[in-house]
Amino acid sequence: MKAIVYTEYGPADVLHLEEVEKPTPKDNEVLIKVHATSVTAGDCTARGFVFVPPGFGFMARLMFGLRKPKQPILGVELSGEIVEVGKDVRLFKQGDQVFGVSNKYGAYAEYICMAEDASLVVKPRNLTCAEAASIPFGATTALYFLRDMAKLQPGQKVLIIGASGCTGVYAVQLAKYYGAEVTGVCSTRN
Repeated sequence: MKAIVYTEYGPADVLHLEEVEKPTPKDNEVLIKVHATSVTAGDCTARGFVFVPPGFGFMARLMFGLRKPKQPILGVELSGEIVEVGKDVRLFKQGDQVFGVSNKYGAYAEYICMAEDASLVVKPRNLTCAEAASIPFGATTALYFLRDMAKLQPGQKVLIIGASGCTGVYAVQLAKYYGAEVTGVCSTRN
């Protein structure tokens, strides 16, 4: 199968197309043919290895790879079709259109294996694969901060700064869903 890989840290030109082995699902995994993925700030940061605060470089290199990346295929958000299921999988079947987040990168490839209990759900029919692949980054961030951190309640007032951005768009919608009084602000350009 084809995948976009990187074998060294650096700018976007370290990415290249390569033939790699197609993964085989374990008993509790599904094999997904990736139809769409996203390029996030996290992918760019990992690729360039520029996120490390001073003093943490060595520890981060141990985690991500000393001389080269441990995981050469980036990409965590994806949308696609399940083409094979492991023998213990019960939640999904072959042919299901799904979207979600891989916990180990690998979405910049034609195929990826994910555990059936991973952050993976059936894609609504009214979404394209590209739309579905773009949801997890902003939506899950907004959900985490509004529901889990702020514990937003009906009637509360919330100010969404950057309401036109990736996370802000979902924050506005989720805050309204939770019954909050929402004020959104963004730059004049947006």
